[in-house]
This record gives sequence, C-alpha cells and structure tokens, in this order.
Amino acid sequence: MTPERYQRIRNMLAKRQTDLTVCLENVHKPHNVSAVVRTCDAIGIHKVHAIWESRYGIRRGTAMGSERWVGVDTHQNVGDAIRALKANNMQVLVTHLSDEAVDFRAVDYTRPTAILFGQEKYGATDEAIALCDKEIVIPMVGMVQSLNVSVAAALVLYEAQRQRQNAGMYQIQQLTEAECQRILFEGGYPVLAKVCRSRDLPYPVIDDRGQIAADDAWWAKMDINTSAFKSLLNA
Repeated sequence: MTPERYQRIRNMLAKRQTDLTVCLENVHKPHNVSAVVRTCDAIGIHKVHAIWESRYGIRRGTAMGSERWVGVDTHQNVGDAIRALKANNMQVLVTHLSDEAVDFRAVDYTRPTAILFGQEKYGATDEAIALCDKEIVIPMVGMVQSLNVSVAAALVLYEAQRQRQNAGMYQIQQLTEAECQRILFEGGYPVLAKVCRSRDLPYPVIDDRGQIAADDAWWAKMDINTSAFKSLLNA
C-alpha cells in the first residue's frame, strides 16, 4: 500500500459516522441496495442494516467498490433490527406518507439516528412503522407520491450530512483505532487478509506509512517469502 493510499483511507476513516445508519426493509433489487450503500459511503456511514428474507448480494458495478468500505448487518425480521438499533440509543425514523409524518428536514440528525426505508413497491410494513419513533416524508408537488428508494435515501442522508457538518461532527473521529487497523489491512492488503482469515491468524499492525509492521514469527506463520508476497500483491 502506498503512503498516498494509506493517507486517503485514514482520512476517510477519520470522518466515519458510527451513530448514523440506514435500515433497508426487504429492499430486494440489487441495484437499489448497491446505490444506497454507495451513498452511505459517500457521506461517511460506517455500517448499514438490512432485513432480508433471504440474502441478496450487493451489485458491485453500481456500488463502485463502496461495499468494501461499508459493513452490512443483516436481520431476520424488522423487530430484531429495530431493537438492535434502539439498543444503541438511536432514534429510528421511517419514510412513510401519513398525516403524522414530518418534513425530513425538520429532524435533528445530529442525534444517533437510523433511517428505515421500506420495500420498493409497498414501502415500510405496518410493523416497522409502529416500532419506529417518527415518520418522515419528502415533500412532493407533482403527480407521483414516492421516489425511488435510492433517491429518497440520498436526499435524507445528505440532509443528515449537512447538519452534522455544521455541528462539526466530521472533525471528531468516532472509529476506534482497532477498527481502523482492521479496515486498513483488509482494504490495503486484501489478498493477505484473506490468507489470515483462512489460517485463523491475527491481523498485523499497519504503520503510519501504510506498511505491515509484523515480526518474523508472523511472516513464518503466513509462510510467505518476499517473492511470494509480491506475487500475492500483484494477483
């Protein structure tokens, strides 16, 4: 990993917002899921949540590689998902057109916040709406009453980013150093990270030049010599 790439990753990690997330309730179309994840990466969300009846993959072409940097926690049902979010002291918002819904721009996103988006055709389920703390709506004056889920997510999330930037929240690192080290190794040395996982070996430390700081014992357990190491990096 070059020093330039190391610094770029470090700068990204310093701005990650661990107390802001989205929850996708049975959003099944891969291009929608991938587009939401791409937006999450762009505004600094560290992890998203998804409720899927079965596992759906993230389409890499749409995500543009952002799936490597944004974690995805999956849940079997909406109740489990919302309980997990509230256990982290998050206010849980849901996009839903109703008399109780408030303009999405009227919400305080500097609080720990999760935003739930429902399935493409039917929206959020009644169970999800009942469990969430507040309903939000994106005002529209045309003939349509809803936006594509990825577009709706982008609008709400950039309002959250605007508020957090104004509050100086992107100037304070939220990720632990241990989590930063994990991401630096997996993002900077993905092939070696795969070898570590396959051999149940601990990740090494990445130094401030982006290089692996490991002793001879670690390299011996990896069973990689210098030439083999270069071959792995070029694979």
